[in-house]
Formats: sequence, C-alpha cells, structure tokens
Amino acid sequence: MTTKALYVVGQRRFVQTMRKAGADLDELKAVNRQAAQIALPAVTGRTPVRTGKLKRSIRVGATRRAGVIRAGGKAVPYAGPLNYGWPAHHITPRLFVNNGVATSENAWMRVYEQFVEQTMKQVKGA
Repeated sequence: MTTKALYVVGQRRFVQTMRKAGADLDELKAVNRQAAQIALPAVTGRTPVRTGKLKRSIRVGATRRAGVIRAGGKAVPYAGPLNYGWPAHHITPRLFVNNGVATSENAWMRVYEQFVEQTMKQVKGA
C-alpha cells in the first residue's frame, strides 16, 4: 500500500506551538484531513489507469500530525511498486502520489495558514 503524508515542514514544532497557543488538536486533525482532501484530485489525476482499481483505491485519512493519502490495499497490492518503482522487476517509479501532493501544495497550504491565523487571533483575544 502506498501512503503519502502531507507534512508541514517543522510539523512537530508546529503541533507543539499550536498546543501551547491553545489550539484544539482535534481541530488540527480536521485541518489535516481537509488538506489531504484538497490534494486528492491532483493525485487521482496522475494515477495510471488500466482497470481503474488503483484509482478507486485512493483515499484520504488524517491524524493530529498529518493528512494522509493512501493508495492500494489487499485488492490492489501493486500501488506501492507503481508509485515508488521496483528496479528488480523493471518497474520505474511513477510517483503519482508524491507529485500530486507536491503540485497541489499551494492550495492545501492555505488551509494551514488559515488555521494558524485563526488560532493566533484566539490567543491574542482579537
């Protein structure tokens, strides 16, 4: 199974800072899910399609630390080799998950920026 997480640079420090600022970390989980949902179309748009099973296996998830895009599973075990490659079997990496997340970064980063602004306003009491 291929999993690509959306990590904010300095995520651990970001979470610590938000916790100290009084941010609801369950709310951060929702923000992470929203960011992953924004990246999802870019990932599915780059997904190689032969039967469509791989594309249908792509889904989002979230934790307090990251938004996650997963591809594959028991019925689609080839997701990882297609994304990351498998030189021993002459499979070149496609990086459809990685590239989809990277190209949609401007869009999903706005969600984090809004969360930080909103949290900081609450801290300042504005």
